[in-house]
Amino acid sequence: MKISIVGYGKMGKSIEKIAKIRNHKILSCNNKIFSYNDFYKKPDVVIEFSHPKSVFRHIKICLENRIPIVSGTTGWTDKLSIIKKMCKNYNGTFLYSSNFSIGMNIFCKITNILSKLLYPYSKKYKVEIEEIHHKEKVDKPSGTSITLAKEIINNNMKKLWTMNKNNNDNILIISKRLNKIVGEHTVKFSSEIEDINIKHVANNRNGFSLGAITAAEWIIFNKKTGYHTMKDVLNL
Repeated sequence: MKISIVGYGKMGKSIEKIAKIRNHKILSCNNKIFSYNDFYKKPDVVIEFSHPKSVFRHIKICLENRIPIVSGTTGWTDKLSIIKKMCKNYNGTFLYSSNFSIGMNIFCKITNILSKLLYPYSKKYKVEIEEIHHKEKVDKPSGTSITLAKEIINNNMKKLWTMNKNNNDNILIISKRLNKIVGEHTVKFSSEIEDINIKHVANNRNGFSLGAITAAEWIIFNKKTGYHTMKDVLNL
């Protein structure tokens, strides 16, 4: 594949490294794009990890010019419904995930299953999500923790609660920003008689990069159009 990377920070550089290992060609690396002319030649796919304030423009430019795009930028999904409509109108291809780690997506599936199994007893369990990331992370809480919370909310009709208090009908998200931690997510189901804790720790960014490139390969090699997520890629 011929890849253009938009967002050439830590994630962009990691994607570049993994893409080359998988014998893909990097056409360009930009922190921002303002028009189609910002690309060096036409890429087969754009992989985008930029900033919440820029991502909507980047996706729009790609869809308007029929360039498939994979994005992992979080903190902007209030506009996702608009992008889905644009994707349909332009017959474009867009794949979004708040977390491209294959392990995290399976972790999310496990959370979903556990939440369904606990549903008959949901009033007895308090639910809490703790996420820890590096100090440079812009959005808070993380997109991944919100995704995890939505899985539980959909299964248990609980509510998202972001203040530092909780009851059995709310999901508390605790966000911490510490040093150089890549990403940790813990989901806790607790009652008077027992606690169930499941945890995912990202040791480095390679898992995110590999997942993003795997997603790009999936949409290009399978000639996909429309809106997709990592659940489609992994058949979850």
